[in-house]
Amino acid sequence: MTREYDYLVIGSGIAGMSFALKVAGAGARVALVCKTTLDEANTALAQGGVASVTDMEVDDFDKHIHDTMVAGDWLSDPEAVRKVVTEAPAQIRQLIEWGVDFDKKEDGSFDLHREGGHSEFRILHHADNTGFEIQQSLIKAVRAHKDIDVFENHFAIEIITQHHLGKIVTRRTPDITCYGAYILTPEGRVDTFLSRVTLMATGGVGAVYQTTTNPLVATGDGIAMVYRAKGTVKDMEFIQFHPTALFHPGDRPSFLITEAMRGYGAMLRNLDGERFMGKYDDRMELAPRDVVARAIDSEMKLHGDDHVFLDVTHKDPEETRRHFPNIYQKCLSLGIDITKDYIPVAPAAHYLCGGIAVDTNGESTIKHLYAVGECSCTGLHGGNRLASNSLIEAVVYADAAARHARSAISHIDLRTDVPQWNDEGTTHPEEMVLITQSIREVNQIMGAYVGIVRSNLRLDRAWNRLDILYEETEKLFKCSKASREICELRNIINVGYLIMRQARERHESRGLHFSLDYPKRP
Repeated sequence: MTREYDYLVIGSGIAGMSFALKVAGAGARVALVCKTTLDEANTALAQGGVASVTDMEVDDFDKHIHDTMVAGDWLSDPEAVRKVVTEAPAQIRQLIEWGVDFDKKEDGSFDLHREGGHSEFRILHHADNTGFEIQQSLIKAVRAHKDIDVFENHFAIEIITQHHLGKIVTRRTPDITCYGAYILTPEGRVDTFLSRVTLMATGGVGAVYQTTTNPLVATGDGIAMVYRAKGTVKDMEFIQFHPTALFHPGDRPSFLITEAMRGYGAMLRNLDGERFMGKYDDRMELAPRDVVARAIDSEMKLHGDDHVFLDVTHKDPEETRRHFPNIYQKCLSLGIDITKDYIPVAPAAHYLCGGIAVDTNGESTIKHLYAVGECSCTGLHGGNRLASNSLIEAVVYADAAARHARSAISHIDLRTDVPQWNDEGTTHPEEMVLITQSIREVNQIMGAYVGIVRSNLRLDRAWNRLDILYEETEKLFKCSKASREICELRNIINVGYLIMRQARERHESRGLHFSLDYPKRP
């Protein structure tokens, strides 16, 4: 079956839904495709909040810009940083218009939090489940829009380019163009979605690692599709490990203990009860995430422990319960009263700072293909994302992409001579256990060799092991009918390879990439 749209949006977090809302209408039809349901996205799990300068009496754009550049280890693109910071307030107003309810003080001003790396209180939030509040508000707006068709439980297999028209496409091919995507339906049929403009908003790559705070749908699908289509992907070595995921063996994903808790005054202690951050950084618990994650990793290895503690017991119990109701209830369900007990925590893969390379309009190196949100690399984050900059980046760039796409779409013709997906001669793989086991192997390889601390030897071992899995999986894919399982396996192998390869190419320790072979900057 072939479907035709003006805009095809692949992904349903804050980036995809805000873009869809801004381009729909005035005769334009939008298809919003998500591989599970609208509720299941990284956005919904973002606890901390949204960074934006709102209190001009004590804060300003230059402070936010400087904090972002410092956190990014001066690898951030200054143009991207200024764009996000200066356009943030307008997008906060847009979110409020869509129904997002940020917490306020009794005088009506925003109740702002401060997180690691921020010099001022500038984090807007909704209790400790800001992402969920945003996601639910956008879902209501999307479902109410008559010009947005939502396709839940639909899986994007490949974007369509000249390659599918029988032409040879390489990374040097000029003007590679996207015409839509092949989409796997819940019935197992592969439909052809043709579009004038396609937006990739597929989120991050956390599920490439065994220990992650991401929903397990975060398998890097959009990045892998764009890489296979010969688009540019960059900065994949910069994987942010959140320092404080709740340590509870068996949980996948791990429950996130927001950075706002450290901004609130929580202290990190080792299992002997000793506060240790002073050994690693003068900023203590409010140092950027990469510093804190490496400090915890070092402390755990030093003592042979599998976790440390986060201590908030010295704070007012009622205030703690009010600020962090969901964390309080989650921990209480495990027998931990955070007002009296230390919280066991350990680092977990959390956020990708790299991804599909885009310009200031959110357009990738493939024509008519935009990328927004965590799957994109705008240059904002550089070597390390400043806390709570991700949600605001998503809406600022979704707005930029929407404005650019609306202005360009009248000059883009719908390509209709695209062939249907060809699965002739394929069968359903009987050995599904091979796919499941291969995913586990990728998770183990990435955790062991491409984690918080790396080395050339570890990366070489990752290369050799991933190469074997790649060859086996490509053979299986060519003879198998398309399924979500085999496609996700392909994608996490592609993404794991990109993280590992680009880590090998960076001969320095910078930002989130720390190598034992290059412990100091040249």
